[in-house]
Amino acid sequence: MTGVSLSRRYEQLLARFGDRRSLLFEGQWHTSGDLFGRAARAARGLAQLGVRPGDRVVVCMANCPEVGLAYQALWRVGAVPTPVLFLLTEEELAHVVRDSGAVAVITTPEFHSKVQAAAKGLQVIVVGGPGGVPWEALEKLDELPIVDRDTGDLGALLYTGGTTGRSKGVALTHATLDAAGAAAAERSQSESILLPLPLAHAYGLLVTVAGLHVTEPMTTYLMRWFDPAGWIALIEEHRIQTSTLVPSMIQMLLALPLEEHDLSCLERVSSGAAPLPVEVALELERRVPSCTIREGYGCTESSALVSSQPLGERRLGSVGQPVTGVTVRIELADGTEAATGEDGEICVGGATVMQGYWNSSDDTAFALRGGVLHTGDVGHLDEDGWLYVVDRIKDLIIRGGFNVYPRDVEDALLAHPEVVGAAVVGKPDPKLGEEVVAFVQLGPGATVTTDELVAYGKERLGAYKYPREVRVIDAIPLTSVMKTDRKALRATMA
Repeated sequence: MTGVSLSRRYEQLLARFGDRRSLLFEGQWHTSGDLFGRAARAARGLAQLGVRPGDRVVVCMANCPEVGLAYQALWRVGAVPTPVLFLLTEEELAHVVRDSGAVAVITTPEFHSKVQAAAKGLQVIVVGGPGGVPWEALEKLDELPIVDRDTGDLGALLYTGGTTGRSKGVALTHATLDAAGAAAAERSQSESILLPLPLAHAYGLLVTVAGLHVTEPMTTYLMRWFDPAGWIALIEEHRIQTSTLVPSMIQMLLALPLEEHDLSCLERVSSGAAPLPVEVALELERRVPSCTIREGYGCTESSALVSSQPLGERRLGSVGQPVTGVTVRIELADGTEAATGEDGEICVGGATVMQGYWNSSDDTAFALRGGVLHTGDVGHLDEDGWLYVVDRIKDLIIRGGFNVYPRDVEDALLAHPEVVGAAVVGKPDPKLGEEVVAFVQLGPGATVTTDELVAYGKERLGAYKYPREVRVIDAIPLTSVMKTDRKALRATMA
């Protein structure tokens, strides 16, 4: 396979727009030319440390410019970025290091001790502080010419969250990442973007690669991590037009007095990584009238992108239409194709699909059976090919032989004005198999009782699916990628 590797995309981007202020991080501006040169010099330093084409290098940092520089430098030397969230435990990080066969880890001082313990015997490169090999020393060398890679070569190795077992490495090629980035840019053009997503997550990496395909200059405002008040301040001060968020972030913003701030510059918020309740989308749009929510859908195994809402079009509750180069088929349990509007497993084919799971041929064969990616998500297509995601297959609750999707119950409860968060799981039941249990987070000053919420759900849901038990908790637990942590909720019922 031939084509353009991701390292060449950086050259093209610089040639297209020249040296310009392109990134603001914690009050400091960075130009595209400076970032390009720093990455090219760091690539030389990585090569002198022994990093070779095809080598995996773990990148474990909170958001900062050096995360993007590390990706760019690794692609330039022909190596493979292996991003991990800094929230991983030492044991989880050690698993990634061992499984990937990494030759080095790039980190920052606050995570150095954890990284050193998890990556015994490996080179540890540290950005901005003591310990290990200083990243700054790598940038003092001469620029390294690009080590060209075939677009079919491994471009990144991302590890799944491991919510259903041991975390697996998802092998994404230069071609799959590039296709996803091009397709995302096609439907998300903007002059400015606020990025609070972890760059180590598939969604954050997608936004990074999409930035290589923009047709107009774009300025990125990067947050170290998401802080609702800080997000509002940056939008207001810099008049930023767009931002990428996940549903839990949007709900955190809704807990703040948005009306007290001038957010009239905000034109669009892209939401992904988890289903977005319609009520939440409408509430943000009501309180920030200039803003439109645009949903998309993807998973790590699809380079974080399958579908999105085309510019100028939207259907509430839908995650849009398949992007360029991607096909979607809804498959029933017997392997046949579902009818229009009929729920089944979302299966994906085309340009953004992974090469396979690292070191796991059995898992790869199962996930890619029939030549398409079986996502494990339930959904349906309407008559115009718009995709609607219902839930995860593994989260399905079977109560008395009836299927109950947690999202249906959660959406119903979130319609209550005093409920700001909801998560639903199944509890083992000797008669029915499973019973529906809802955990809710209430807003300030709420007076609604759990019995009233059970009755509220009963009014809005079928008799087989409303929650027989509602528990109030301080906050809905989230995973490291800010998705509802159902495993933690199930553990409270053990």
